[in-house]
Amino acid sequence: MTEYRKGAKEEYDTNEIKREQKFGAHYKWIALSNTTLGALMASIDGSILIISLPAIFNGLGVNPLVTGNIDLLLWLLLGYTIMSSVVVVTIGRLSDMFGRVKLYNLGFAIFAIASTLIYISSYLIAGDTGVLTITLLRLVQGLGGAFLFANSVAILTDAFPANERGKAMGINSIAFIGGSLIGLLVGGFLAAIDWHLIFMISVPVGVIGAVWAYVALHEIASVQKDQKFDILGNATFALSITLLLIAITYGLLPYGASTTGWGNPFVEAGIAAGLLLLLAFVFIEMRTVAPMFKLALFRIRAFAGGSLSLFLSAMSRGGLQFMLVIWLQGVWLPLHGVSFENTPLQAAILMAPLIIGFLAASPLSGYLSDRYGPKPFMTAGMLINAVGFAVLATLPADFSYLPFAIIILVMGAGQGMFNSPNTAWTMSSVPPEYRGVSSGMRATLVNVAFMFSLVLFFSLLIAGISVALPSALYNGLVSQNVSPSVAMRVSQLPPTVALFAAFLGYNPMKTIIPANVLVSLPVVNSNTLLGTEFFPNLISKPFIDGMQIVLYAGAFMALIAAIASAWPSGMREKKEERRR
Repeated sequence: MTEYRKGAKEEYDTNEIKREQKFGAHYKWIALSNTTLGALMASIDGSILIISLPAIFNGLGVNPLVTGNIDLLLWLLLGYTIMSSVVVVTIGRLSDMFGRVKLYNLGFAIFAIASTLIYISSYLIAGDTGVLTITLLRLVQGLGGAFLFANSVAILTDAFPANERGKAMGINSIAFIGGSLIGLLVGGFLAAIDWHLIFMISVPVGVIGAVWAYVALHEIASVQKDQKFDILGNATFALSITLLLIAITYGLLPYGASTTGWGNPFVEAGIAAGLLLLLAFVFIEMRTVAPMFKLALFRIRAFAGGSLSLFLSAMSRGGLQFMLVIWLQGVWLPLHGVSFENTPLQAAILMAPLIIGFLAASPLSGYLSDRYGPKPFMTAGMLINAVGFAVLATLPADFSYLPFAIIILVMGAGQGMFNSPNTAWTMSSVPPEYRGVSSGMRATLVNVAFMFSLVLFFSLLIAGISVALPSALYNGLVSQNVSPSVAMRVSQLPPTVALFAAFLGYNPMKTIIPANVLVSLPVVNSNTLLGTEFFPNLISKPFIDGMQIVLYAGAFMALIAAIASAWPSGMREKKEERRR
């Protein structure tokens, strides 16, 4: 810790005076405020649809659960993240070559224009065409978001001395990760007022941010215009990530008699081709003169350990967020008398302790890591999360809210403790000329980890549910005078349909039981089937069995992330820290 503070002090003495003389003493705070605004808006837009999808589909007059429309649902939900993941490393490399501020400004402009077009189109085009139009424009918006993600951390690393980076990253990480949590609340509230506002909110922020960035931000790092652009490497990487993300996304959907799509030839071929192209990318990068990403950076233990722990922490965090929403909307809230239509907003409100814990711990952890070094806080944060996952796994399906709130509050604090020190530690370990591409790689790791965790955790949940749900569903339907033949047919439907229905705020039983069957039943039986308690009581035991598998997997990932965070630096890096 003494060496960390000494290295930070030396860098402050040599570089801070130059920065202040050229750009003014307050420039670093201008950079922090603008990049925080950009990261906040881009991150909110990545998650704001999770809660608000029911209102959007209802407003456009589309049933997302009809055969053929689930593809639209997945692309509207995940297209933004897929686009950001595919292009962010390429943008990071271009930023090192042509200027981080310049491309950051371009990203804000793209984001603002796409946001405006989405808002306008939401009024003009309805039906499947409306969903498709918004989805395509969300891809463009994701491109603008990738420019912001790729450069915000690099701009801050350039603007702040080493002894203040943890504090700066702590504030910025509130926007980057906190925004994804805040997006749940914002989406839920705006959807309850007017679903068009979900798209409108990013328009004024995008325009103001774009103008402000153009006027106020300046290039600090020297650009590398003499370097060549690795066309083959960039194309190979983009295609491999695209294939992998699309394939694993379709792995969520049932295929044939299977509850998931892992046996789908399209999914298998996509994963195989994506992995082969990823291997080809590594081969290309090891032999090109000007690689898209300098793989030698992974020889730096701080960068390698920080990247591994970041990926695993993002895996556990992304899956946790999605699973808790399903738990609340599909089981807990209906058991407490909340109609399925009102569960999205209520779930967002009940997730608030997770947000509060993160917002409270992140800047404090960043400040303390500047003084005492990042590793203790990174390691402790992930250990707290590992314990939190294990404790969550002991809760029943119908838990008491206070213990649940305390657990997710502490887990949010653990995530906040980890994130800002990890960002400062990893970014400070790389040479200044590679900070743009390093920032892009970090953003890619977070986005890809989110996608992987969503698919992995959802698949584990379905695997756990699929064992006991068919018999529970069959017996429950027969007990309500549904004929055995119809009950058998309904019980064999993929549980994915029921969970997606609950996630979207639809009554799952109304979705999976044919309408003519419901009409033919006695009123008392149909009312029971469509009540708020029948489905959650039916699914509680299978659901919690699957949820325990998910939570123990999250605990394992968090534990490995803690080990990677505590990994000791090499002698060469200790010398580099003292020199900086």
